Amino acid sequence: MTASRRSQSSPNEQKLRLMKPRWAFGLTFVGAVLVAGGIFYGLVVLLDFQELDSTAKLDAKTLFDLVKLSFGVVAGAGALVALVVAYRRQRVDEAGAHREATRLHAERFSQAVDKLGSDSPAVRLGGVHALAGLADDAPDNSPRQTCIDVLCAYLQLPFTP
Repeated sequence: MTASRRSQSSPNEQKLRLMKPRWAFGLTFVGAVLVAGGIFYGLVVLLDFQELDSTAKLDAKTLFDLVKLSFGVVAGAGALVALVVAYRRQRVDEAGAHREATRLHAERFSQAVDKLGSDSPAVRLGGVHALAGLADDAPDNSPRQTCIDVLCAYLQLPFTP
């Protein structure tokens, strides 16, 4: 590698940036409450609701409806928490798959470079083709450029017949 080349992360490289669970759950819950309140206020304005009747008694049917409503709100909050957890799990799995692909690429690269140092010309030729295939299969430009640099350096080695 040359001195002018620095190890920089490519712009396509995904980094795992997740909020802490407490913040994620809190923001999701607050957002859900704000949306529910906005919908409630919109319906009150739309239906032109004036005031509550303070003389009305709480009967069994109304109490049962309130219980059903509260269970619905709790179930909705639980669904939001499950959604946040599933999103975080998906992001962690994607980052793990990216790390695994990078590790596999590094293993293939080291095996191909080892072949370049062989005494047999056929094995060396296989190493050249392996590096060319790695450059073609590289997910971004950094590993591709590394393969090209190694191939160019190999071609510049002195040859003694």
